[in-house]
Amino acid sequence: MSKEFKPPGPKVPQKEINYQELRIYTDEELQNPSDEELKNFKIKYDIPRCEQLESGPWPSFVADLKLEAYRRRKLADDRMLIPREVCEDLLGVLELSFEHGECHWKHGGIVGVSGYGGGVIGRYCDLPDQFPAIAHFHTIRVNQPASKFYKTDFLRAMADLWEFRGSGILNMHGSTGDIIFLGTTTEQLEPIFQEMAHHLSQDIGGSGSNLRTPSCCLGKARCEFALYDTQEMCYEMTMHYQDELHRPGFPYKFKMKFDGCPNGCVASIARADMSVIGTWRDNIRIDQEAVQAYIAGEIPPNAGAFAGRNWGKFDIQKEVIDLCPTKCMWMEGNKLRIDDKNCVRCMHCINTMPRALRPGTDTGVMLLFGAKAPILEGAQMSVLTIPFMEAEPPYDNIKAIVDKVFEWWMDNGKNRERLGELIQRMGLPKFCEVIGVPVMPQMVWKPRENPYIFWKEEDVPGGFKRDINDFRTRHTRKEV
Repeated sequence: MSKEFKPPGPKVPQKEINYQELRIYTDEELQNPSDEELKNFKIKYDIPRCEQLESGPWPSFVADLKLEAYRRRKLADDRMLIPREVCEDLLGVLELSFEHGECHWKHGGIVGVSGYGGGVIGRYCDLPDQFPAIAHFHTIRVNQPASKFYKTDFLRAMADLWEFRGSGILNMHGSTGDIIFLGTTTEQLEPIFQEMAHHLSQDIGGSGSNLRTPSCCLGKARCEFALYDTQEMCYEMTMHYQDELHRPGFPYKFKMKFDGCPNGCVASIARADMSVIGTWRDNIRIDQEAVQAYIAGEIPPNAGAFAGRNWGKFDIQKEVIDLCPTKCMWMEGNKLRIDDKNCVRCMHCINTMPRALRPGTDTGVMLLFGAKAPILEGAQMSVLTIPFMEAEPPYDNIKAIVDKVFEWWMDNGKNRERLGELIQRMGLPKFCEVIGVPVMPQMVWKPRENPYIFWKEEDVPGGFKRDINDFRTRHTRKEV
C-alpha cells in the first residue's frame, strides 16, 4: 500500500448522530398498537385481494402498511407533512390494480433536487381524484454506507424524517443497495435532501442513466475470506465518480459491485456491469494435518453448517475432489495435491474444508464486465476480462480501466443499451482492444455456442485465409 495515499474523506466530516437531539416523535407517538387494536383496525377501503397476501406463513407488506396506516391515524395533523391517508390510498390503488389487471402508476416527468440529475424517481397515480393522498408518490434513493453498517441512532433519525415528510415506508434495501424512501410529494423533495445532507451527513444514491450506487460485501470487516478491502475500494470509487453518480450522462445505468472473494456475497457476477471480485495468483495453502482431521471426522466439513442431520461420514473424494470443476485435485497417499494452474477459484474446496485450505497470499482482484437482468435482451453473466490486477489504493490502475470503458460505452452505446449488450453487439475482441487486454481462449466457455467471439487473422498463429469458392469445392453435397 502506498504510504502517501490517504483515502479522501467527505467534503464535510461525518457527524456523530445523536438521535435524542434529532428526534421528531415521542416514544408514545411511535408506540406500536396491540394485536387486538390492530385486529380491529379497518382502513377506508375493502381490500380482499390484498388481504389474501396476509394469509401465508411469511411476513406481509400488507400487514406492514396497515400498521403504518394505524400509526398515521393517531398522529396529530401537525406531526406529518404529507396526507395521513397515504398508506390507505396505497392499499386502495393496489386492490384496484388487482381488480383491473393493470398498473395505475405512471412516470409524470422529471423531479429531483437542486444540482442532481438522479436519486429521485418520479411517481404519480393516474387516478388522483380517487386516491388524492398518493397523487404524488415519489421515491428517493439514499446512498447506503459500505457493507450496510448502521448505527441505530442514524436509522431512527432517518425513519423519523421519513415519517414526518414522507409516507413512513422504507425498503431496506433495493437491488442496487440503496435505502429506498417510498412515497412523498414534490414539495418535500428538497427539504428531505437538505435535512439528510446537513443533519445526517447523508447523500442520495443513483438513478436513471448514470452510475448507480456502488455496493460491496462485508469484506475484511467481518469475513476471513476477503482478499482485498472491499469497503475501502467501494468508498473510493463512490467518491471519485461523484459526477457520474449524480448527473446522468450514460446510455443507460451502470453498476459496480465489489465481492471480496469468489463466493460472491453481493452476486456481482450476475448483477453488475463491472464486477470486482477478490482473487489470488499463487497456490492454495494446504494444511495436510487438517486435511487428515477432516477425513477422520475430527473436524466437521463446511464449518458445521450441515450439522442438523446425519449425512454420514465425510468423504473427501465425493464431496471435494469429484466436485472440482476442472478436476485439478487428487489424493496422493495421505496428501491432498492441487494443480493450481488449472484452478478456477470456485472456492468449493475451501468452503468445505476451511481449516485445511486457504486462498493464496498474493491477492488482488479480477475484473468482469457485462452482467445484467433481462430487459432489452436476455440476462447475462459478466465476462471475466482481466484475471488479475493489484488492488492497492488509490486504485489508479482500476480507475484507468473504468475510464476507458465509460468513454467507449458513451461513444458507441445506443439509448438504453447496457454495457453487456454493447459488448455482445460489437464483439468481445473489440471490447478487449478498447481496454487494452489480449483476447484469450479462456474467455470462451463453449466456442461453437458463443455468438460473438470472432478472431482476427493476426490473432491466429500462422494466420488464416478464407476462400469461399475453395471451401465450396471441398464441401460440395454429393448426389445420392
